[in-house]
Amino acid sequence: MTVDLTEFVWIWNKTQNLTTPRHHRRMCRYLKEAWEKRQPALLMAFRNSGKSTLVGLFCAWVLKQNPDTRILIMSADYELAKKMVRNIKRIIERHPLTQSLKPPQKDQWASDRFTVRRTQELRDPSVLARGLGANITGCRADLIVCDDVEVPKTCDTALKREDLRQKLSELDFVLVPNGMTLYVGTPHTYETIYDISSGGFLAGFDVLKMPIYRQNGDSWWPERFSKTRIDMIRKRSGPAKFASQMLLKPCRLTDGRLDVRNLRWYTGALDYRETNQTAELKINGTRMVGASCFWDPSFAKKEQSDGSVIACVFQDDAGFYYLHDVRYLTVDDTDVSASDQCAQVADFVQANHLPAVQVETNGLGKFLPEILKQTFRQRRLRCAVLTQTSKTQKDQRILDAFDVLLANRALMVHGSVKQSAFYQEMQEWIPGGGGHDDGVDAVAGCLLSAPVRLPKTVYQPTATPDWRFFKEE
Repeated sequence: MTVDLTEFVWIWNKTQNLTTPRHHRRMCRYLKEAWEKRQPALLMAFRNSGKSTLVGLFCAWVLKQNPDTRILIMSADYELAKKMVRNIKRIIERHPLTQSLKPPQKDQWASDRFTVRRTQELRDPSVLARGLGANITGCRADLIVCDDVEVPKTCDTALKREDLRQKLSELDFVLVPNGMTLYVGTPHTYETIYDISSGGFLAGFDVLKMPIYRQNGDSWWPERFSKTRIDMIRKRSGPAKFASQMLLKPCRLTDGRLDVRNLRWYTGALDYRETNQTAELKINGTRMVGASCFWDPSFAKKEQSDGSVIACVFQDDAGFYYLHDVRYLTVDDTDVSASDQCAQVADFVQANHLPAVQVETNGLGKFLPEILKQTFRQRRLRCAVLTQTSKTQKDQRILDAFDVLLANRALMVHGSVKQSAFYQEMQEWIPGGGGHDDGVDAVAGCLLSAPVRLPKTVYQPTATPDWRFFKEE
């Protein structure tokens, strides 16, 4: 029995009490034509469009058309590929037109690979899941599906992008003659693999590109992505991420700038009060519910190398962030134990009533947390010392931290911060520019840290009530 892919998807959705939206029908027509012509294809669709689910249905449909087909699912990591394989298995088990494909032997129905009833005796399974780092030497496939192989962890540096291309190039030796390769995903870097232009990685591929908006400006999926929800996604994700994930426009990191015009300024001191065993901290009458503090240490003087900077940010219940203080610590070349810097951090914590401080432990910062804890104990400061190891490229980390808040003008900055080096750093900051960005990086660390919720009740066991108590794990 031959069935059209659109009809196959419609039948499945009917059994699941789901509708078949317009953009899924468009994808079905595209995938059916690509498979019939065995043309290499690229399916790009907005985030959460259901493209991976639809591709799973496409794979089940291909096996229905020809049970001898061998399909290789490649993803950025093994677990993601297994998820796709499980989806295809579930469809074959439950779809009215494919249940007969399920084999009688349980050993042919594993979570990361399975073999349907087929006429040929083949070495490779019907569907196989593999992550990018897996060895695929000796594998053969009639259909290769590369589902979300480009993700931030595989493309955030030039070296990773080159490694990604090299690994994907190995698929040419896996695909059999008259086979088909299908890429599915959204761009995560300006130097994206989803480039079909002359000289691009996927040059010669046919492409279906479906951003959230249709040509007439309407949503492709108005039932799920109304204008209100799209605006909310744009607000929460920021302009760069929205452009890449919803509009499918690769963004160049070097185009990113921190627009100081979107900062909102305030004045006034922290207002800490205790009444009836209740502690609260306010800024200009607005109660703060969270705080984050980040110390990016250095042992070189600022003019020589990276500076040692600590910053603190508060958050109110409405989601606004208050950058209240940024301090560039003085570095004494003779203080090899960094006890003087830890004393300055203790002063900063005490002045700003902070419940915890995160310490960047990359490189030389590994031994600092214990010294800082000892300094706090000597000062009788109830402040937790947490550690943070940055794995993301610094320029990307800074953009991730500031992009959304600046776009929504949700970052409030104390007037005193404008007098520090931070403001000039922010004005002059360009990704890869090579200038000083120590203060900007420290503030980014605050913004990316999960804020410690500030307690509403005074910590009882202390001789003097102190709202800053935070139990270290």
